[in-house]
Amino acid sequence: MTVILTALWLFLITIFVLEFGIYSYRSIRYPNRTRIRKRLKRLSADITPVEQPDILRKKVLSEIDFLNKLLAYLPGIKALDRLIEQANSSHSPGFYILISLFLAMTAFTGGSIVSPNPYVPLLGGVLLGVAPIGVLRLKKRRRIASFQKQLPEALELIARALKAGHAFTSGIKLAAEEFKDPLGSEFQATLDEINFGIGVADALKHMSNRIDCPELRFFVVSVILQRETGGNLAEIIESLAGLIRDRFKFEGKIRVLSAEGRLSAAILVTLPLVIALIIHLISPGYLEPLFADPSGKAAAVSALTGMAVGIVFIKRMIKIRV
Repeated sequence: MTVILTALWLFLITIFVLEFGIYSYRSIRYPNRTRIRKRLKRLSADITPVEQPDILRKKVLSEIDFLNKLLAYLPGIKALDRLIEQANSSHSPGFYILISLFLAMTAFTGGSIVSPNPYVPLLGGVLLGVAPIGVLRLKKRRRIASFQKQLPEALELIARALKAGHAFTSGIKLAAEEFKDPLGSEFQATLDEINFGIGVADALKHMSNRIDCPELRFFVVSVILQRETGGNLAEIIESLAGLIRDRFKFEGKIRVLSAEGRLSAAILVTLPLVIALIIHLISPGYLEPLFADPSGKAAAVSALTGMAVGIVFIKRMIKIRV
C-alpha cells in the first residue's frame, strides 16, 4: 500500500511540475496568449458547431496534450470550466485538478505519517483536495459582488446615453470604457461579440451566463423584451437601476436583522469542535473510545449527522431571498 501511495504521489508531482513548467514557459514567451485565449473563448460561447470556426471550437483543458484529451471525457469538467471563467482565472481546468490531487495526496501522506488514526489523513486529504475549488468559488462570489455594486451606475450611464441620442451599443461602449473590471471587461467582451457578428440579444445572454447575477438577468430580459415589443428603453433601464438600488438597500437591512442568527449558527457549529480539541490537548486519551469502540463510533457519527442537519436548518432559517 505504501509503495502504491508513493508511486501515485510521485506521478502527481511529475504531472504537476510539467503542467506548471509548460504554463510558465508559454506565459513568459507569449505574454498576450492568455488574454487572447480568453477573448476567443468568450466570443465562442454558446455558438453552434455548424456556425463556429474550428479555431474557436478548441477548448484547452490542460497544457499537456494527453491530459487535455483525457479531461474532455471527465464528468463535471464543463461545470469546472464555467466556474473558472466566472472566477476570471487564467489557469486551465487541468491545472486545478492536478493541484487538487497534489494537495490531497500530500495531506493524506503527511496525515498518515503524523497520526495512526486512519480518519485524520482522510479528512485532511478531502479538505485540502477541495480547497482550490473553494478558492474559485470565493473569487466568483467576490467578482459578482463587485459587479453588482457597479451595475446600477452603469445602467444609469447607459440610460443617459440613450436619452442623449446614442445607440444602445454606444451606451455599452461608454460603460465598458468608464468602469473597471469586472463590469468594464464584461461589457467590453459583450461589445466585442456584437462587433464579431453575434446578435445583441445573444451577446447579452452570453454575458448573463458568464456573470451569475440576478440583477444582470433583469437587465438582459428588459432589453430583449423592449427590442421585441418596443418602448422607451432609456426609461426602462433607468427604472431598473433604481429598482436594483432599492433591492440592495433591502438586502442590507436583512443582513443586519439576521446577523444575530448567523453569529449563533457559527458559535453552535464551532463550539463542539473547539471543546473536543481542548479536551484532546488536555487529556489525549479521553476521546479515544469515540474512535476505537464501536459504540463510540456510532455516537460520533450520530453527533456529526445531527450537527450537519442543524447547520442545514439554521442556514435555511437565516437565509432570506429577495
